[in-house]
Amino acid sequence: MSEYLCFDIGGTAIKYGIVTSEEVFVMKDQTATHSERGGPAIVSRVEEIASEIFSKGYQIEGICLSTAGMVDPSEGKIIHANGNIPDYTGVEWKRCLEQRFRIPCSVENDVYCAGLAEYGSGAAAGKNPVLCLTIGTGIGGCIIIDGKVLHGCGCSAGSVGYLKFGPATFEADCSTAALVRRVTARKQADTRTESGQTTSGPCSAWDGKRIFEGILKEDAVCVEEVDRMCENIGAGLANLCYIINPEVVVLGGGIMAQANYLLPKIRCAMDQNLVPAVRTHTELRPAVHQNQAGMLGAFYHFREERLTV
Repeated sequence: MSEYLCFDIGGTAIKYGIVTSEEVFVMKDQTATHSERGGPAIVSRVEEIASEIFSKGYQIEGICLSTAGMVDPSEGKIIHANGNIPDYTGVEWKRCLEQRFRIPCSVENDVYCAGLAEYGSGAAAGKNPVLCLTIGTGIGGCIIIDGKVLHGCGCSAGSVGYLKFGPATFEADCSTAALVRRVTARKQADTRTESGQTTSGPCSAWDGKRIFEGILKEDAVCVEEVDRMCENIGAGLANLCYIINPEVVVLGGGIMAQANYLLPKIRCAMDQNLVPAVRTHTELRPAVHQNQAGMLGAFYHFREERLTV
């Protein structure tokens, strides 16, 4: 039974694990990315983790890497990254890891990997075409047609977060980070009564978890801002559906832990913006694989890449 070492590199955490050729994880762990230290430091940390794993006697036959940033999978390098990870653009993951460990390595964008995981054994299995979005600090997209990720000529297809959405972008208006900013701003405006006493706790403590706790308590600000987010996500998805005409739209990201609450609202907003001929042929589903989607998708990408060599 073959074993493969998988990494999923995000701005907050480096997730890693060993998956077998039967798609079973025999170990999983994670560590802080410390993205402020920059790309070269992340490469060094990944090499340290890999060395530790190799020293334990695992028979690793390949390294499968999912990462934030725009990726050229043929070169296995980062071709563009935003300021969340300094000095990340230009990092040559494939060359570094293959030279160090002398085994094959494949590299793919993390949202593309999440899409591949859902297509391979998740919410999009057997569907065509597929649109997969991850909603978190930002918003990323993956388009899968006939089982293949659509990369585009510059490996940036599906970068839906940059789409103009009114005066802002889709990401700036509809991400979890945008939701938290709006709730925090409104709470800051309401924190002081006429006597100057605070009434709702430190504004800096607002995050996604607290917002949904607020919804359970019927907090008007939380309810209104989540409703606004759902309406805008639904409208944005409708626009994308007119272009791609997917059989299924899959939504992932940490906020989808609240899928039972969010999806009916997003579906309603999406349907209001779609003509019946498109609406009736488009499913909306939550992602299945969640935290291990990046690693599993990296393995699927590695397997496909090796089969086509």
